[in-house]
Amino acid sequence: MEKTFKEVLEPKIRAKNVHLKTCTFTKIHFGEKCPRINGIKAYTKEINRRQVILDLQICYVGDCEIHMDISKFNLGVKGVQLYGTLRVILEPLLTDAPFIGAVTLFFMQKPHLEINWAGISNLLDVPGINVVSDSVIQDFIAARLVLPNRITVPLKKNMNIAHLRFPIPHGVIRVHLLEAENLVQKDSFLGAIRGKSDPYAVLRVGTVQYRSKTVSRDLNPIWNETFEFVVHEVPGQDLEVDLYDEDPDKDDFMGSLLISLVDVMNDRTVDEWFPLSKTTSGHLHLKLEWLSLVNDQEKLHEDKKGLSTAILIVYLDSAFNLPKNHFEYSNGECGAKKIKNNKYLKKMEREPSSFVLLTVGNKTQKSKTCNFSKDPTWGQAFTFFVHSAHSQSLHIEIKDKDRDGALGTAVVCLSHLLKDPNMTLDQRFQLDHSSSDSFIKMKLVLRAFSVEEPDPQRVKAGVSASKQGPVHVVEKGGNQQKCVSPPKPEVSKVPPVSKDSAAFESQLKKDSKEDLDTNDSSAAPAPTETVAGLNETEREQNPEHHPSSASHTRAVVLPTLPVVQEMRLAPSVASLGSLPSSCFELSSSNLELHNGTEVPLGEIQLTVRYASIRQSLVVLVNGCRNLVPPSSRGVDPYVRIYLLPDRRWASRKKTSVKKKTLNPQYDEKFEFFESLEEVKKRTLDIAVKNSRPFISQERKELGKVRIDLSQEDLIKGFAQWYELTRSRRKKN
Repeated sequence: MEKTFKEVLEPKIRAKNVHLKTCTFTKIHFGEKCPRINGIKAYTKEINRRQVILDLQICYVGDCEIHMDISKFNLGVKGVQLYGTLRVILEPLLTDAPFIGAVTLFFMQKPHLEINWAGISNLLDVPGINVVSDSVIQDFIAARLVLPNRITVPLKKNMNIAHLRFPIPHGVIRVHLLEAENLVQKDSFLGAIRGKSDPYAVLRVGTVQYRSKTVSRDLNPIWNETFEFVVHEVPGQDLEVDLYDEDPDKDDFMGSLLISLVDVMNDRTVDEWFPLSKTTSGHLHLKLEWLSLVNDQEKLHEDKKGLSTAILIVYLDSAFNLPKNHFEYSNGECGAKKIKNNKYLKKMEREPSSFVLLTVGNKTQKSKTCNFSKDPTWGQAFTFFVHSAHSQSLHIEIKDKDRDGALGTAVVCLSHLLKDPNMTLDQRFQLDHSSSDSFIKMKLVLRAFSVEEPDPQRVKAGVSASKQGPVHVVEKGGNQQKCVSPPKPEVSKVPPVSKDSAAFESQLKKDSKEDLDTNDSSAAPAPTETVAGLNETEREQNPEHHPSSASHTRAVVLPTLPVVQEMRLAPSVASLGSLPSSCFELSSSNLELHNGTEVPLGEIQLTVRYASIRQSLVVLVNGCRNLVPPSSRGVDPYVRIYLLPDRRWASRKKTSVKKKTLNPQYDEKFEFFESLEEVKKRTLDIAVKNSRPFISQERKELGKVRIDLSQEDLIKGFAQWYELTRSRRKKN
């Protein structure tokens, strides 16, 4: 690396500008700390079996020290921090050594970067300036190492890596941003009186980002806007949505949403109200469509709503014999006389530093610049949305970064691609307004959009495509299910998890992505862990039990979980009035005796595990059985959790309330974000309680259990049934 800095990088910096000719690296030390890989995830589903996909969590907190002198000024870097998720793809797999044809590397999103500047570059540490300087370097990394950009290294000779560097995208996600409701109030008058907000949305997939229009003074805004994103990697890429309140000084955050594109790809169409996370209230209505890419020309009919019908993928390879300047071909002798006495004559005679502008419709994209070469090689890929393949064209213009005027142009009608069965052109194109032997080499691929029918055997993910979604909201009466409006989110969000314990466990045994091996009860579900989240909903349930989807109105959420057992209800408003303490004494008048002993209070099934990647203790409340009712009116049970000794109201976790049942099923997950060392010192305090009116004299606590976490193997995890006991607290 030191040799590379001195012999390669230093000459390149000197050639960039006349003021950098004295650039010299005076100190190059990469320190003693090496990059770390904090975790590795291997994919075994949703991928091609002739490849290996790994996600590496990279963390580099380096003590490097690099200094250089430029015209008596000293500047440099003392320390770098960088972390992000690096995807590594090993393909194709071979039958002989080296067994892997090539390695492809890229970051899924921009990695986080912090730089400690030294010398005169301490100026860059000034607030505001340092953000700009670091973001410039992040953009530099993104242009080379963040999707859709990749680095591909062949491991075998004569390996063609073009299709590995520029694979055809997996598909396109069309996002209909419809409306939101019950957003938090961010604007205030005189610091006290709450007003309305001016919300707008920022949507992002990878490095591509769009912003919606701003709706003034409305907590229930209606946008009705449509955005389209190219999806390069599934699994891996997600749809991120952030809501902000537009203000003159600084925009206020109003909530966010993270949606798994794997679920949208499998469901094909998702039209749901999603609860916002990182906020106290608010729901967002999105319609998501997965568009597959096919080479079927019959799908290229023009959309009546003006939406895209196809995607054009341009693989920009190289150019040949570019002129040194546009006077060589445009003005001839006259042009030569004009520039004869020009002081920039030497500059005009050097090899061009060229870049390419590619335009389809009203969208223009720019390639990188290749310095001082008449035969530049760019090696980049670009995508364009196409509305009418029969009438639109691709316009190419090659320019020199230091001079006005084009070095060559070309126009390719997209209708030419329709003459090929695969809708592909891979050739050299003659440049116009250039030398007679000037060419540009490109590969053009046209793919039509197709909305395919989802697998009828698959249970739709629906609102659970959100990585932090709530329990589904369904009222059940008789043999019919009634869909209702999404509830207001509580302080502790409850992500959807698997419902049927036995099915949950059997799915885990099949899923080779998980790394937990439990040896407990056969009916006990085991917690799972992925990079994205924990205990996400298993969706390969029996479709016969799945309620049929029906058309629904503005605030309706379809039930998407199988009806194997009683459907879940929304968190009860009555449960919000419950007290945080679990130390109520059981009323002896309500406890019956049987043969001189206490009647059992029932059992609760729990799954507990420490998630190393998320640095959190995960508690899955599966359900209860054989609860004892406090009266003849029945019981409405819910479960309350503390991580002792913390008994604060804010740290309390609570399930939803199940109406009139002695065998409630919850399957709700909660997380306590503490280090493993700290968790080992704690005790889980879990109480099953009865939701009852405030003035009721009925017993509140139905039973409880305490688990000493210092005695458990939390990394492996455990899942079992616990007998509920009475509180032992004495009367005052």
